[in-house]
Amino acid sequence: MGARAGLVVCATSFLLGTLFTHWIADSLTLWKSPVTDTHLWTAASYYSILAAGPSVAFYFLGAVVVFGAATILWSLRDGEAGNLMFDGGSIFLYGTAVATYGYSAIPNLLQNFSSVPAHPIAPVPQALREATLELASNNLVASVALTGVLVLQTGRWWAERADSEEQEAFEAEQTKDDVKEARHAKRKERAQEKSPKKRRAGAAAP
Repeated sequence: MGARAGLVVCATSFLLGTLFTHWIADSLTLWKSPVTDTHLWTAASYYSILAAGPSVAFYFLGAVVVFGAATILWSLRDGEAGNLMFDGGSIFLYGTAVATYGYSAIPNLLQNFSSVPAHPIAPVPQALREATLELASNNLVASVALTGVLVLQTGRWWAERADSEEQEAFEAEQTKDDVKEARHAKRKERAQEKSPKKRRAGAAAP
């Protein structure tokens, strides 16, 4: 379980880290009020840089997504109820993040931020305003979902550790009982060996 959990945490943390880098833009649109044209243009300029980036970056991101999903699905082969609960929830949240990003964020990024004007225009076009706010919301949803995956995987690790400690305690107690039974059996054997000798000694006495 340790290796599998480590791989899931690494993949999820990497994806979460890529989303956190967007805080540069999202903090200006989601967490500041009122949202000014300057904030929107700063965020739009940031996303336009991402949209113009090399396609290999998107392929690499997709590979990490597939790797993380495969690692979580791999754990379902255990078939244990606890694992199904934690990993089932992880798959749901992971799928939510992937669906949000794959079906909304990336198409929005490529469609609306590939041709952002180099110089700010006042006021910001309504279509660009909506696209920027929607992209920030998608990033937030995906971040929360991936954080939930980390929480569930941590919960699974904690539950399995508790079960392992209980099993070790039970085995230790069982070992003690076995040792006591073995000692009791040896004492019995010794007592049975001494009894005939005493009888013989008593019969030989005048």
